[in-house]
Amino acid sequence: MADGGTPRVVVGVDGSKSGDVALRYALQEAARRGADVDVVSAWEPPIRSLAESFGLEPYDRTRWDSAHERAAREHVDQVLAEEPGAAERRVEVHARTGRPAEILVEAARGADLLVVGHRGRGGVTGVALGSVGLHCVMHAPCPVLVVPSEV
Repeated sequence: MADGGTPRVVVGVDGSKSGDVALRYALQEAARRGADVDVVSAWEPPIRSLAESFGLEPYDRTRWDSAHERAAREHVDQVLAEEPGAAERRVEVHARTGRPAEILVEAARGADLLVVGHRGRGGVTGVALGSVGLHCVMHAPCPVLVVPSEV
C-alpha cells in the first residue's frame, strides 16, 4: 500500500495483444494483493496537417477524446468479461491524451505496481523492450512489471 490505503495496481493498455496480456496479468496480481486496478489508455492525437493530407477529418479534441475513452472502456470490458474473478476488483478505466509513457508514469504515483506490456502498437518490433516500457522502467515512482506478450 504505497499511500497507506487500499493497494493499487496501474496497467497500461493500448488495444494490442501485449496490452491485453498485461491487463490480465494486472488483474491476477491485484487479486493476489487485494488491490484496486486503474487501467490507463493513452494516445497521442494525429498531427493536424498529416491527418488532413490523408483526407482525414481535422482533429477535434473533444470528439476524438470521447471516442478514445469509449473505445478503451469497451475493449477493457471485453477483456474483463473473459477474466474469472475480475468483477471482485474495483477496476477503473482512464483514457488520457498525451505521450503514453509520461501518462503512465504520472498515473503510477502512489501505486504499488505499474504493469505494462513488453511491446504495444509502436512501429518497431523485435526482442528489445518497447519505448513506453523502457521509459516506465526508468522513471516510474513504483515497481514496474513488464509482461511478455506470451505468458
